[in-house]
Amino acid sequence: MLTSHHANHQGSPTALLDDATDPTTHVLVVGAPGPRLERLTRTLRATGHAVTHAPPGEVDRRMGHAHPDAVVALDDPYGYAAPGTAADHETGLEVIREVRTAPAGRALPLLMVTATPEPADVVDMLRQGADDCIPEASDPVELSARIEAKLRRVPVPVESLLRDPRTGLYSQPHFLDELDRELQRPEAARHGGVLAVVGVAEMAALEARLGPRVRREVAERLAGVAERLGSFCDRLGRDDDGHLLMLLPGVDEETAHRALTKFAATVAGTRFIVADENVRLTPAIGWLPLTGCADGTQATAQALDAVQEALRHRDLRPVRYAPWMRGTPHRHRRPPLGALIRPALSALSPVLALLLGVAVPFVLYQQAYTLGWDLGSAMYWVVVGGLVLSALLIVLECLFSLDATARPAEPGAPYPPASAVIAAYLPNEAATIVDTVESFLRLDYPNELEIVLAYNTPHPLPVEDTLREIAVRDPRLVLLPVAGSTSKAQNINAAVTRVRGEFVGIFDADHHPAPTAFKDAWHWLSNGHDVVQGHCVIRNGESSRVAELVAVEFEAIYAVSHPGRTRLYGFGVFGGSNGFWRTDLLARTRMHGSMLTEDIDSTLRALGEGARFAVDRTLISRELAPTTLKALWNQRSRWAQGWLQVSLKHLWRGLASPVFTARQKLGLFVLLGWREVQPWLTLQILPILLYSAWKAGGFTHLDWAVPVCVLAVLFTLAAGPVQALFAWRLAVPELRSRRRWFWSYFLVSTVFYSHFKNMVARQAHLKEALGDRQWRVTPRAAAKAVAPR
Repeated sequence: MLTSHHANHQGSPTALLDDATDPTTHVLVVGAPGPRLERLTRTLRATGHAVTHAPPGEVDRRMGHAHPDAVVALDDPYGYAAPGTAADHETGLEVIREVRTAPAGRALPLLMVTATPEPADVVDMLRQGADDCIPEASDPVELSARIEAKLRRVPVPVESLLRDPRTGLYSQPHFLDELDRELQRPEAARHGGVLAVVGVAEMAALEARLGPRVRREVAERLAGVAERLGSFCDRLGRDDDGHLLMLLPGVDEETAHRALTKFAATVAGTRFIVADENVRLTPAIGWLPLTGCADGTQATAQALDAVQEALRHRDLRPVRYAPWMRGTPHRHRRPPLGALIRPALSALSPVLALLLGVAVPFVLYQQAYTLGWDLGSAMYWVVVGGLVLSALLIVLECLFSLDATARPAEPGAPYPPASAVIAAYLPNEAATIVDTVESFLRLDYPNELEIVLAYNTPHPLPVEDTLREIAVRDPRLVLLPVAGSTSKAQNINAAVTRVRGEFVGIFDADHHPAPTAFKDAWHWLSNGHDVVQGHCVIRNGESSRVAELVAVEFEAIYAVSHPGRTRLYGFGVFGGSNGFWRTDLLARTRMHGSMLTEDIDSTLRALGEGARFAVDRTLISRELAPTTLKALWNQRSRWAQGWLQVSLKHLWRGLASPVFTARQKLGLFVLLGWREVQPWLTLQILPILLYSAWKAGGFTHLDWAVPVCVLAVLFTLAAGPVQALFAWRLAVPELRSRRRWFWSYFLVSTVFYSHFKNMVARQAHLKEALGDRQWRVTPRAAAKAVAPR
């Protein structure tokens, strides 16, 4: 029994409470007067503690007066219930709730003295907030030792601590206190500063599967990455929803953005153990500068709005808060006037292209001539040299394509689990998606191959029922609807953390890969490469003249240009589909949905990290081509504008990067620089001819037989037949047998198609300058396919 060794100590409970002898620790005893309370009080006093009494219902008031160091309570403070009964247990829980509800009692050590402790009752009391339970029959010295132990290591709830003792993270209230202190400093003394909040796209799914504990664990894992990266973040905290809170005082916006971008890529490229599961996380970072902020709570709410925008894209890019995000996270608000002007100017872009490319240079040449400068004649030689250079590059690509690197004959490691990601906008793919899925399920691969269909649709479609039936029949098919997605990039980003394969094949929804595509891809990836781009073959060339033209053009691109360029410059390019990535690289690279050609953008970002890209024209996947000129125009317009975006973003950065060799930088200049200049350079033929005629007094006075000019024209025109010949020579068998298609391509390309593509490129440049970045979907339809031979 908890009975004092000084048994001769007599007196009333009140006398006992008031008779403390030089105590060092103040204990509040909760219980009604009676024999149990008297014994407990004598024991505590005998072991050197000062004791104050609080009857049930008076705990909060007595704490305010007594300021105890610890609380010791009887499991039946009223003394009514029989020991060991349910009533006894419930009264014990009531006193725990009373103590923990009192503001002064939330962080105090609380020990429960139980008459007849049952294991289940002890568990309940500990879960409700007790820090320890001790039987009433225990030795008094043990009770005193337990109190002293609690006082040496105070069991304060984590949310009441300044920092989590395990992780060093600030609790949310204390983080906000730190933020407010930073905001209260004069702006001149702050020197910038940034607040960032990090969410995780997979949080809801993890919590549904593993429980609420993942909130804390995820925040801790994210904090661990931030600490490993160094001291870019001064203070870290977490909120109750599992967001990581980051305070970066004294940091300018550009430095903060770089640090947050690196942090996001590191998180995405790391596998974490969360609730005993190996998971991959997609960080979504919202941030804002501290300049102009006055309230920490409001600033944190704004950063959370930016997190919601980042979650939509899942592309790892930190999102800076903007006022339009408040309450409207799914739509950018543009000025109405700009929204009206842009479409009108875009519609006039062909006229603007002629004005800027012909009329303005002609007037410039005239005015320069009147000032004594024959600028037009100099530009003549520039244009001639440019045309010859373009033709020479085409011929070189053709020659180097003959010596393209062959696929390794054997894999460098056993075939691992693999994943295919099919990105689909379902309303556009409804007629073909079932055939596509069935073709993937027929693939030949010696290990596990999962097929992830990552799709978005604005409304339910009947084809989804068919897809669900297939998924039930064959569990290799994983259906992944991506809510809120508006792009292929968002669908791929949603799938990349879901896949289980060591490498991932990315495909559009009209692709039918060759049976051994994944086996062949692994031969490259297991022998030192990070990405391999295959050969996209048109399978509906018989559908229309346009599809026939595109079928041959794709042979010129994928069988000739891509392999030749890779051999010539030392790097390949991911073409958006039929490309195979190592999963870790794809996870930390992602696709940026704001880029119209997210595939080329991801290529340049991965190359900038030192990734190795291969191209294999024998790695076949068959797809559908546009069947109308309008659909082809829209597709190529998006491609041309996307290439311009990539050039503006990556050209100078790549040329200045130490990662690229001189040979690769030459390739970057040709790929990102020269290709953007060339459409406008070819258009200069017209103003130069007009200028020459004006200067000579009319077209009849021009000398059309200048030998250099004639040779340049002949050499330039010869590039088309050379490319068509090489495309036929290296084409897949089912297309190589259709010689008429290649002759038709040669003729149409010479007199029309090359000019068509230059027109598309010039209009795309003007659209980008006007800020018109609308993505027009290329329609798909089931069509008669070219049979493989």
